Formats: sequence, C-alpha cells, structure tokens
Amino acid sequence: MTSAAAATTKSIIHVAGYSSCGFYRRAASVVASLSLLFPHRLQLVQHEFTSRDEFREWLIHGTNFRERVGNTLGGGNLRASAHSSSPFCWTSNTADKSSNSADSVLEFIGGCDDALDWCRKFAQPPPAPSTSTDGEGNIAEMVPDGHSPSHSYDYDLLILGGGSGGLAASKEAAKLGAKVAVLDYVKPSPAGSKWGLGGTCVNVGCIPKKLMHNAALLNGNYVHDQPHYGIGVTPESIEANYGMTQDNTAATHSWDMLKQNVQNHIRGLNFKYRVDLREKEVTYLNLLGKFVDKNTIETVDKKGNVDTVTFSRCMIAVGGRPTPLNCEGGEMAISSDDIFSLDRDPGKVLCVGASYISLECAGFLRGIGKDVTVAVRSILLRGFDRECAKLIGEHMKDEGIVFREEVVPTKLEKVGEKIKVTFSNGESDEYDTVLAAIGRSGDTSKLGLENVGVAVNSKNSKISAKFEQTSVPNIYVIGDVMDGCPELTPVAIHAGKALSRRLFGGSNQAMDYRNICTTVFTPLEYGTVGYSEDEAIAEFGEETVTVYHKYFIPLEWSLSPSRGSHQGFCKAIVNKHTDKVLGLHYLGPNAGEVMQGFGTAMKLGCKFEDITETVGIHPTTAEEFTTLSITKESGEDAAASGC
Repeated sequence: MTSAAAATTKSIIHVAGYSSCGFYRRAASVVASLSLLFPHRLQLVQHEFTSRDEFREWLIHGTNFRERVGNTLGGGNLRASAHSSSPFCWTSNTADKSSNSADSVLEFIGGCDDALDWCRKFAQPPPAPSTSTDGEGNIAEMVPDGHSPSHSYDYDLLILGGGSGGLAASKEAAKLGAKVAVLDYVKPSPAGSKWGLGGTCVNVGCIPKKLMHNAALLNGNYVHDQPHYGIGVTPESIEANYGMTQDNTAATHSWDMLKQNVQNHIRGLNFKYRVDLREKEVTYLNLLGKFVDKNTIETVDKKGNVDTVTFSRCMIAVGGRPTPLNCEGGEMAISSDDIFSLDRDPGKVLCVGASYISLECAGFLRGIGKDVTVAVRSILLRGFDRECAKLIGEHMKDEGIVFREEVVPTKLEKVGEKIKVTFSNGESDEYDTVLAAIGRSGDTSKLGLENVGVAVNSKNSKISAKFEQTSVPNIYVIGDVMDGCPELTPVAIHAGKALSRRLFGGSNQAMDYRNICTTVFTPLEYGTVGYSEDEAIAEFGEETVTVYHKYFIPLEWSLSPSRGSHQGFCKAIVNKHTDKVLGLHYLGPNAGEVMQGFGTAMKLGCKFEDITETVGIHPTTAEEFTTLSITKESGEDAAASGC
C-alpha cells in the first residue's frame, strides 16, 4: 500500500528492531503516536528483539526475513533484501507477527528516516490526481519481466551505452540497491574519430557545440559590440571616424587552440564520469556487446578477447549516429562526430542538411570567420515552428551564410586539396570541408537484436517501446535510440532515472514526453516549449487557437549599428476558450536561460493570464512574454515600442 492510499484504507505498519536501538524506539514512537490520533486509519505492530544479535539472526541469518520480503515483492524493491540495520519497517495486510507474515508484505518502507518520511506523507492531505505521467494522465503499466532478487545472473541490470541516459539510469538503480554494470565501447566514426565515456552529448554534441557557439558569440561581440561600448577605442580612432565608433575588423582565430581547449575539457569530463561510476558502485565495462539471448551479452574488448555477461534486466541506451551522405564520394564528408576534434582548420565549409545540427554547426563556423554554405533539400528545421525557422534563416543569411536551396549533393570528388561538390541542379563548387548533418539513426545494427526478437523501426534503426519496455519484457530502451523519443540529453536522463525507479524502487511513474523545453543554438538562438503554431492548429482547430506575438530589439544590441536590422521575437500560442498556453517560442539572446523557467510553468498547465499577470524583470528579454498583448488575427503591428 502506498501512503497516498492511506487516507481511505487502514494501514498496518510493522516496525522491527532491538530494544536498545534508539532509531528503532524513535520510529516505533512516532508510528504509535499517529495510530492514537488515527485509530481507524493506522495500526502499529512492533517486533522487538532483546539484542542486536537476536535481531540480525531473525532479519539476515536464520529466518532471513529480509530475503523473504524481497521475494514477496517480486523484485520490485531490492532495498528490502539488502537492508541490514535496525529498524526494519514494512506495511502488511495483517497484524500477524509470525515469520509467515513476510508473505503478506505490501510495501517495504526502510529504516528510521524512511519510516518518519512515510509518517509525514501519511499525515498530509492526499495530493491532487497527477496529470504529468506519460503526458496523457496514465501510469506506466509494465509487463512482468520475470526479475527476481534471487536470480543467478551476473547483474540485476546491464546498461548498454555510457551516455547521459545510461549513466543516470545506472547510478539511480545502484542507489536503489541493484547490482549494475555499464557496458560502453565507442566505435570510431567512418572518418576515424574516437572519444571517451559520456556519450554523444559530452563528446560530440551539446558540450562542444555550446563551447564553439560561445566562441562565435565572443567573436561577434568583439566585432559588432565592443567598440560601441567604448572597449578598445582610442582618441585616434575616434578622430579618424569623425567622432563615431565603427565595428572592429574580424579578429584572428586559432581553430587549433579552440579545438584543443574544448577537447581538454571533454577529457576532464570523461575522467569524472569514470570516477563517479566507481563511487556509486557501478561496474564500468569498456567492451562491445551483442545479444546472445535475452539474458546474455557476448562481449569483445579492444584486443578481440571474447567473453559473456549475464543479466536479469537490460537497458539499451546506445544513442544514435549521424546518417551518412548517400551519393558518389559521400565518404569524403565528415559529420558532427568529427567536426569538434578536426585536426585541421575547416576552411571553406559546406553543411549538408537543414537540421538543427547542420544550422548550429554552420552558425558557429561562420561566427569564428569561416566561409560557410548550407545545402537545403526542402525546409529549415523540420519539426519546429515554421515562422521561427524562417526568421532564423533570414538572420543567418544576414550573417553571411550562403544557402543553396532545394538542392542535394549528387557527387563529391577530390580536386587537389579541395572537395568538389556537384549539386542536383547541375551547379558545383569547391570546399575544404563537407559536413553532412541530414539526420541520425539508432546505433543498433551490431547489437544482435535479431537474436532476441526486439522490434526495430527499419527506417531509422530505432527500437519500438511502450513505457521504455521493448517487445522483450526484460529488455528496456531509453534516449535517442528509442523510436519517437525526443533526441535531447535531459530527456534521456529523466527517462533513465524514472525507469530505474520503476524497476527497483517500486515506482509506477511514467516519463512525461510532452512540454519539453529545447533550444537551438543558431546565431539567433531559438528556445521553445510545447506546440508549434501549425501543430496547435492541426490539433485543436484554427477557430480554437490564438497567437500573441511581438518583435523587439534586445537592449544589449541597441548600441550596435550593425545589429540594427536584427530583431528578437516571441510568441505565445493559446487556447482561446480555456486560456491555456499551448506553446511558447522565443528568438533572441540567451534563449535557453529564458525558456527554462517557462518550461516549469507549462508543465504546471499555466494559462496566458498567469504570464501576463506576472511582474517582469526589467530590463530583460524574458519579460517580453509578460507584455504580450497583440494577436496575429488583429493585424496590428507587433513591433515593440518604448521601454
């Protein structure tokens, strides 16, 4: 029984310990007090032993009560079978004090602190029904997977993949008493790039991308902003410019220094992750794995030595890899797996694709002074708000990025030190680097999933699952490799933790995949949460949706003449009948920082009035949301005016 149910059903709580133990006496005293206050809702049953040895004989050695409790709970809580201290507390459907009472255990509570926490929750009013489980108000209804605490396998949980999701899940499961191993082996990219523990985000994704984006921002500040704030300005330059300030000429930039410092930072993170696993008592196996059967993985180390590892449960968290460029000479292109450790200056770059990865790479490369072209087959940022995507494209063109629209490469060939690219419209050009960012596929081709019957989407090599449980009940999946899952690091982390709590902590809380914030780190940063305008109209109908919008100039840009043509933008998509906010979109500086707080508001079901009645922090760009008042349907000018 859970504490949430205690308000309507009588709870019988058992507290076992030895008489001289202060923690036992405290837990029993608090439960006894509550049972006097709520005699129809709570009953205390004490199991008091005269000595510590007698208590441990009952709990661990002779009767082995804790193991019997673990078996009764069917593996739902490994904490019970590992608990060794006084008190030992549980709820039951009977007040029976015999050893057979283990068969009637409903919930293992834990020790003294756990019992006090249970009592606090018991005494509180019942919470309102949750609406934040899987985004549809449902708990995670898992298929029984056959796990038992008394299994004979090597590990309770084996996690394939040492990325953000896998590491988070492993530590959460270990904290709940599970014996856990993480199996991680980085296969080199087609271009030969390798990296360490931590997965895509740390090594070839979010972390190096944000650092290089920051390099571009710093360079932009130097060129466009610093002189107009008086930084680096001399009397001679003022006189030469007739009392005015001018933009700086572009600074020199060392790709090698940026790359080296970024990689040094990443190597430091790789080391910290290994230390963290050791401290959390998670076994790290630097091995490549392939399923033999549903409880066995064949492993191969870097020397080719073959072995096997067995497990009761397995969690696949191998992430994805960039989709290769499929044209003649496509192997000459690199990907986002390679750009951050590229051992030469990228020079003139062609970014193939209109994904957020392609546009982010194009943005930071242009920002540090590279000649950049983007080849676009159809539309920018598919899956994001169309209006915002258009504004991002216009801004990038203003930054000097060339867009070749409605074309794809049909041939790459080496011409001296350059790569000649022929496009589908018959045109061609030469580049120093071609970076393909046309999508990502699940890294599952060599996992041997066919040996266990795990279902895979043939279009993207991702694994189908419900509540992160695959078609094979004891094999689970989280993160980018799960079909339909947003490819975002925090999503994998949250899903991994939630799954570990369900597997080993008795939770039934599903992962909520709706209203997840994200930011695209293009030159004009884009933060978003919830529905795009087109999605909202398709879902709720045009007659139900209203859009509040505004263009504004961020204050930090206002002294810089060359930024005069650039604007920020924000909009709120609202259900006009209920006033509920369906989506928020922001273009401007510090988009991630701006959007994070609104993500919490969206998760709590905020209404548009909640935002407009909030007193804004002045002067900030985030406060522009609190002053939204003009709707698209009104036809009024959405440009901000005044302070």
